[in-house]
Amino acid sequence: MTTEAIQAADQKAKESDGKEEGQIWLDELTPRQIVAELDKYIIGQSDAKKAVAIVLRNRWRRQRVEEEMREEIAPNNLILIGPTGVGKTEIARRLARLAGAPFLKVEASKFTEVGYVGRDVESMIRDLVDISINLVRADREYEVQGTAEERVHEKILDLLLPIGSPEPKSPEEKTSSVFVAGSSGVAEQQDEVYERRSRTREKLGALLKEGKLEEREVEIEVTQSASIDGMMIPMGGAEGIDHNFTEMLQDMLPKKKKRRTVSVAEARRILLQDELERLVDMDEVVNEALYRAEEMGIVFLDEIDKVAGDRGGRGPDVSREGVQRDLLPIVEGSTVATKYGLVRTDHILFIAAGAFHVAKPSDLIPELQGRFPIRVELQTLGEEEFARILREPKNALLDQYCALIETEGGAIEFTDDGVEEIARIAMELNERMENIGARRLRTVLTTLLENVMFDLPEAAGDPVVVDRSMVHTRLKEVSEDEDLSRYIL
Repeated sequence: MTTEAIQAADQKAKESDGKEEGQIWLDELTPRQIVAELDKYIIGQSDAKKAVAIVLRNRWRRQRVEEEMREEIAPNNLILIGPTGVGKTEIARRLARLAGAPFLKVEASKFTEVGYVGRDVESMIRDLVDISINLVRADREYEVQGTAEERVHEKILDLLLPIGSPEPKSPEEKTSSVFVAGSSGVAEQQDEVYERRSRTREKLGALLKEGKLEEREVEIEVTQSASIDGMMIPMGGAEGIDHNFTEMLQDMLPKKKKRRTVSVAEARRILLQDELERLVDMDEVVNEALYRAEEMGIVFLDEIDKVAGDRGGRGPDVSREGVQRDLLPIVEGSTVATKYGLVRTDHILFIAAGAFHVAKPSDLIPELQGRFPIRVELQTLGEEEFARILREPKNALLDQYCALIETEGGAIEFTDDGVEEIARIAMELNERMENIGARRLRTVLTTLLENVMFDLPEAAGDPVVVDRSMVHTRLKEVSEDEDLSRYIL
């Protein structure tokens, strides 16, 4: 698919009103606006936000230079350096959502050197393509959703009440046909039966749209894929190319058809999926998905520091350096075979991240260091940032708990001093024990509200007020007992 075609498709999708909340198409955003969008979900880390905003905007700029120069412009891969829980993964995830790009998060430590037991590094590109396929197919299904629902509606009506034919179907019906004289001439009684059925069908259609026939049972024909359980398949099971082989084998086997009696609600789900498969052209989906993976794909390599170590070592260090060398051609640019076709990695954006507590970025082999020219250090979060994280982001933790409690008819209120006390305790625990960053807030809130969540819905009466004294009383024993806090918090 050409660049112009992709841009036209993106423009069409942009004009639709089916975007997720928080998703804004890339060509609407300047770097400053990208940072503003990230600020809605991530507190602090202005340096990291600025760096990724520039990298993301450069991808949009690259699409608008002349074709010969476009091929020469490589993405500026980044390394995000900082302790756990400071927002490294969230920055990359939100960035991909803003761009509407295929996004894959993978731990570098799960890969092993070729020849060792484990996944090979090319599998992450195959996974990225699968994500891109699902992303594009979801877009295409959204475009034809209305047409598919109309067809499914008519099919369910056919199952509930076949409209029949005005012509008699058998000699017996022909002999029993009655002619009735009317103002416009002579009409056959079969036409009246047809009209009555049509009126009944309209009434059923209205009831169906109102959801009053969801429990009615109908009989439908479903297609079942043949099972390959017990068949001899290559060693390796579900990893890499062997996984592709098993899928191709399953597609080659004949599919069975079976009649099932299901509810109208279940029949709608099954028939809708069948209609969407008929209406969506998978060839176009694959073409656009491969383009998006190559030109817009983002791979987030977490725990990159776990494959760094003293060069020339023995044992596990050999495998770590082997993983780095296997990553080199993928990050630099190579061609990976997938079940949908060949994929070039030259313009895929790679964002690596690691705490680098023990190892340092300089412990990576020089060749790999050169593939990540931009390095950004994220700041450790403090008490003030914790309090802002609890209050300010969209879908903040406090808002999540409020929404959960409201489903049981309860209510909860967090006072300012209560929020500050939660942040203080979380910060104190991070200093005394392992620093897990903002993730500590979730563990503290879970312990703090344990009794509140357990007593619902029986105790859904007066609102629960979480103030400083309540937090102090509930968490004093746990936070001050060193041994107990290690297990609970």
